Amino acid sequence: MSLFDRFRNPPAPDPGLAIERYRKHAPGYDASAARTMPLRRRTVGLLGLEPGQTVLDVACGTGLSFGLLQDGVGPAGRIVGVEISADMLDLARRRVAADAWTNVTLVQAAMEDAVIPGPIDAVLFNFTHDVLRSAPALANVFAAVRPGARVAVAGMKFAPWWAAPLNLLALAKARPYMTTFEGLGRPWSRLDAYLERFDWEPVMAGIGYIGHGTVRAHQR
Repeated sequence: MSLFDRFRNPPAPDPGLAIERYRKHAPGYDASAARTMPLRRRTVGLLGLEPGQTVLDVACGTGLSFGLLQDGVGPAGRIVGVEISADMLDLARRRVAADAWTNVTLVQAAMEDAVIPGPIDAVLFNFTHDVLRSAPALANVFAAVRPGARVAVAGMKFAPWWAAPLNLLALAKARPYMTTFEGLGRPWSRLDAYLERFDWEPVMAGIGYIGHGTVRAHQR
């Protein structure tokens, strides 16, 4: 499917295609993600992590956020990383071993099917558009999350109408890492059922966003 067709008629998230793409991306992923590290740091900071807490890193990739999360939860805390790509998760395992972290649990699975060891105190969604647009994936995530947990999110989105030409850039940057463009106008919308509120702001000249919220006591 062409870029134009995927924009006009966005398919549902495709786990098989994601696995195929990240098999190619894995070797150079950390280098390509270096440009968004400042945003990643800001996003993790929005979690307000405390020592001893358990944090879920959704679609954790190569574990690039683990060091930042470790700084928050400390050795008494726990990090749970879930990733669909075996190639990406293998690099995450190497990172965990190299740093001798004993408080990291890695789960290779689609978020829809992952067995998540809860209860979870905080959830990180860092550039995880496919997961955010999957209702079953979100239902599985929040089934393991305690009420009042902090959620932080960052990712790509469409620019506002008055900056519409930037959307071509957004699509070009998103295509290698997303299997659907559905919901790019408001990628976080499916979180509304789980959060008390979601506060966000645009970044990257309007084609990105960062936001946070708190899990509601009674989900819709």
